[in-house]
Amino acid sequence: MKSGKFWAWVVFIVGAAYFFIPLMATVEFSLRMRRGVHSFDAYQIVLGDARFQSTFLYSVVAAVFTIILGVLIVVPAAYWIRLRLPQLRPIVEFITLLPLVIPAIVIVFGYIRMYGSNSPLPFLGSNMGANALLVIGYATLALPYMYRAVDTGLRTIDVRTLTEAAQILGAGWGTIIGRVILPNVLIAVLSGAFLTFAIVIGEFTMASLLNRPAFGPYLQNVGANRAYEPAALAIIAFAITWGCMSLIQILSRFAPKSANRPN
Repeated sequence: MKSGKFWAWVVFIVGAAYFFIPLMATVEFSLRMRRGVHSFDAYQIVLGDARFQSTFLYSVVAAVFTIILGVLIVVPAAYWIRLRLPQLRPIVEFITLLPLVIPAIVIVFGYIRMYGSNSPLPFLGSNMGANALLVIGYATLALPYMYRAVDTGLRTIDVRTLTEAAQILGAGWGTIIGRVILPNVLIAVLSGAFLTFAIVIGEFTMASLLNRPAFGPYLQNVGANRAYEPAALAIIAFAITWGCMSLIQILSRFAPKSANRPN
C-alpha cells in the first residue's frame, strides 16, 4: 500500500508539472515586455485595445444567445425523451456526439453552401443573418455538453411524479417545463451554460470563415503579429475558462441529492 501511495504521488507530481510549468512559463513571458523588469504592460495594452473590447463583447453577446437557444432546444427535448421516449435515448445521444466527431470547418462550409448568396435562404447576405447563423453553429458545437449536463440533472429528479403532480393541478406542458422541470435542473443548465460560454469565447473556425468580429479570430490575429500580447491573451482566456469551470464546481454542490428513480 505504501508503494502504491508513493507511485500515486509520483504520477500526480508529474502530471501537475506537465500542466503548471508551461503555464508558469507563459505567465513569466507575458510579464517581460519591458526589458529588464517584470510588468503588466502587455495586459494593459491588450485590455486597453478597442478591438479586444469590441470582439470580447461580441463573443459574450453571442454566448448569451447561444445559451438561450441551447436551453430552448435541449431542456424540452431531454425532458420529453426521459418522460415518454426512453427508447430514443441512444439515438439522441449519438446525434449529440456528432459535433465532437465532425470538424467545425466541415460544419461551417456546409452552412456557407446551404445559406450562401446563391441558396434559397441567403442568411449570409446580411450581418444579422450571419450573426444568427454563427449562433446556430455555436449551439451545435455546444450541444454535446449542454445535453449531457441537462440529462444528468434530469436523472436526479423524479420526472414522472413531478409531471403527474403538475398535470393534476391543471398545468400545461409549457408551465410544466418552465416552472417545474427547469427550476429543478437549473444547476445542471448553468453547468452547461458555463461550458458553452467557454467554447464560444475561444472558438475560431466558424467565426473566421463567417467573417464575424469575434474574440477567437482576434486571438489568432494578435498571436500572428505580436510577441508578448498573445501570452497575456492566453492567460486571460485561460482565466475565463477556469473561472467558468470553478463556477460549475461551486454550483454542483447545490445540485439536488435525491436518488434517481426509474421513469
